[in-house]
Amino acid sequence: QVHLVESGGGLVQAGGSLRLSCVTAGSIISISAVGWYRQAPGKQRELVATTGGRFTISRDNAKRTVYLQMNSLKPEDTAVYYCHLGLWRSGVRYDYWGQGTQVTVSS
Repeated sequence: QVHLVESGGGLVQAGGSLRLSCVTAGSIISISAVGWYRQAPGKQRELVATTGGRFTISRDNAKRTVYLQMNSLKPEDTAVYYCHLGLWRSGVRYDYWGQGTQVTVSS
């Protein structure tokens, strides 16, 4: 079993910063493949882009935790943020998701 639990969301003003955490547990050999997605109201879930310099992913293997540092936040960053892990086991693809954490950016 794999468990992913996000935290760190909240309400922040435009231009502010937040750091999300994803604590992992269960049969995970490496957290290097854990990533972040987000889903805004009325939109499809999308991979969080870390190009452009505003968002950065880091990992603490000892704590089995993956972080998403978000800077210079914009109202369009408002979404539920999910951490995700995709695994292949015996030729079968498994996708694991956390419960999500809400990020709201006010203008």
